[in-house]
Amino acid sequence: MTSEDRSTGEQHGDEHGELSGAEYAEFMELAQQEGFDLEEVEGDLAEAGHGPLPVLAVVGRPNVGKSTLVNRIIGRREAVVEDKPGVTRDRVTYEAHWAGRRFKIVDTGGWEQDVLGIDASVAAQAEFAIDAADAVIFVVDSKVGATDTDEAVVKLLRRAGKPVVLAANKVDGPSGEADAAMLWNLGLGEPHPVSSLHGRGTGDLLDAVLDVLPEAPAQTFGEFVGGPRRIALIGRPNVGKSSLLNKVAGEERVVVNEMAGTTRDPVDELIELGGTTWKFVDTAGIRKKVHMQEGADYYASLRTAAAVEKAECAVVLIDVTESISVQDMRILTMAVEAGRALVIAYNKWDQLDEERRFYLEREIERDLVQLQWAPRVNVSALTGRHMEKLVPAIETALASWETRVPTGKLNAFLGELVAAHPHPIRGGKQPRILFGTQAGTKPPRFVLFASGFIEAGYRRFIERRLREEFGFEGSPLQISVRVREKRGRKK
Repeated sequence: MTSEDRSTGEQHGDEHGELSGAEYAEFMELAQQEGFDLEEVEGDLAEAGHGPLPVLAVVGRPNVGKSTLVNRIIGRREAVVEDKPGVTRDRVTYEAHWAGRRFKIVDTGGWEQDVLGIDASVAAQAEFAIDAADAVIFVVDSKVGATDTDEAVVKLLRRAGKPVVLAANKVDGPSGEADAAMLWNLGLGEPHPVSSLHGRGTGDLLDAVLDVLPEAPAQTFGEFVGGPRRIALIGRPNVGKSSLLNKVAGEERVVVNEMAGTTRDPVDELIELGGTTWKFVDTAGIRKKVHMQEGADYYASLRTAAAVEKAECAVVLIDVTESISVQDMRILTMAVEAGRALVIAYNKWDQLDEERRFYLEREIERDLVQLQWAPRVNVSALTGRHMEKLVPAIETALASWETRVPTGKLNAFLGELVAAHPHPIRGGKQPRILFGTQAGTKPPRFVLFASGFIEAGYRRFIERRLREEFGFEGSPLQISVRVREKRGRKK
């Protein structure tokens, strides 16, 4: 079987429960303090599938096909791709494997020299990725050839001193290999002709990558054994999601700019807060209905929706300097319908004056009356105001999300409720709730068996009383009713 025939990647992330780089370093430090043989400990961890995975950064100037190559390597369309420069802005990490070895691959924004504003932030993120990587794939457009910007990237890579594999992209057939050969002039060794779009040559490229990447724990497959809780940051464009992530991370982890829609790919970041490690996911701002979007924004919205589905808790950011919009309501509804635990973070609180605060409270009472159960945190991603309240709110929401009410206690509660507040009589009939059970958690799902149809208003009343009795702060509740019809006697 040739290298071209092999599958070029698949994600096997948290299912292994491997230690993060920081956790691995801390574990090794403790082992050293206790006087253990470090080589023996490293061997045991590697055998168990733990240890920091080697990191491969993919860099190059804008629009040379970096994200397309990353998608090819990980084996799915994860990174946002569009046929124009500057779509990727943050450095985004995925897990991949090749020939039985696992590694992390970092997609970066296009690097350019002498740029300002958001382009300078994008270039800085690419440079951070190079510094943190064990090896680098440098992607060059073979059809265009080496440009002045490519030459500048070469100087940057030489200063970094990391192993570099040169990918001559957009070689779709034998006729393009002569163009690839011209890239020997960059002085980075053999150019590997590839077509990230069609997959041509990517197997040989990855073989070359494995030659320069440090060894990693072997591929292992097993049951999910836990991992950091996943928290999705969602909201309209420019409400401060990336600023909030940078503030809780304590570093400039993602690109922040006044221009709305800066983030395109969901960005995962492991952050320790309140003595717990969390996986925060910064997402693209959701502008409008998905079917009305186009290009990168359309795919970014789809990935945001997917990130919410994968998350356990959604932190919805609302810009308090603007009126609560239909779009804010749609995003909140999306999180609730996805069944995620929910925290509402009212951001930019430092910019609020007394008049705007008065109107904001009226808007919350009017528009969010159905979401009074969601914990509310008034924060400022810019100044760090009340950031310490974010984690307790998330923990409360997650605890509610996982709460299970014993069947006996639930039915005792329902019996008292129905006796004190029976369902209204409709058409000469009064339906009764006969029995109830909790069918599941994450979110809590209740099934009620009744003698007749239960009106929506009475269902909302039951939900409200369930929350008063059992809490459920920060978690949506799903209540379904099954009618037990009386069976006629057989004649």
